[in-house]
Amino acid sequence: MTDRKKIIACLDLKDGRLVKGVKFEELREIGEPLDFAKRYFEKGAEELAFLDISSTEKSRTAILDLVRSVRAAVSIPICVGGGISSVSDMESLMKAGADKVSVCSSALARPELLSEMAKAYGCKSVMLAIDAKRVSSRWNAFAAGGRTDTGLDAVEWAKRAVELGAGEIMLNSIDADGTGAGYDLELCTAVASAVSVPVIASGGAGSLEQIASVLLNTPVDAALVASFLHYGKSTVIKIKEYLLSQEINVELPGGRY
Repeated sequence: MTDRKKIIACLDLKDGRLVKGVKFEELREIGEPLDFAKRYFEKGAEELAFLDISSTEKSRTAILDLVRSVRAAVSIPICVGGGISSVSDMESLMKAGADKVSVCSSALARPELLSEMAKAYGCKSVMLAIDAKRVSSRWNAFAAGGRTDTGLDAVEWAKRAVELGAGEIMLNSIDADGTGAGYDLELCTAVASAVSVPVIASGGAGSLEQIASVLLNTPVDAALVASFLHYGKSTVIKIKEYLLSQEINVELPGGRY
């Protein structure tokens, strides 16, 4: 982990188009993902995360084509998730230009997949996405795009996944997703305090203050932003300038701090 915090732009994809929902539902088409990817790169995002939420045969071809196009246009890391269930799936994406893959449901169904992927490409190329929702006094890990409660404690699942080979965790709060009400600080603290790998906070960014809050008040290493960028409420540069004003260590485009 590092003291320097990162801003990661997340793009949800359905049949090759950029979409966004609220609490994993009510999907709305936004536009052409390549155009948005270029814009976020130019404005200072450290990484781009693409999540294929349709995961059909058609969409798998589309995502490979998109990764090739994005790789040709940007020089920052690309992470891809959605429908990845084997080392072969990972290999196709890595050859297309992805730097890492994100797995969620497939790892819950077969945890040893994390070890297989780490053996093939190294832990740093394996990100575990945890879709977590508060259930009573804890958070459970959900599968199938937030539709299936596995009954697994999200914190315990994070710890086991790291032991198996996950080199990074993308922590998605289903309760906060797309609401603009802020990140789940309790969830972020619980998971990031329990593991030794970088944790990315995801779900709920609606203001500069909320982004600063999750980076200042929890041990996460990065904040993932989607709707807040997609709908033009801010830019990565503006976010980082604000974070710098709050004495949060981030990198501006061109290497300025």
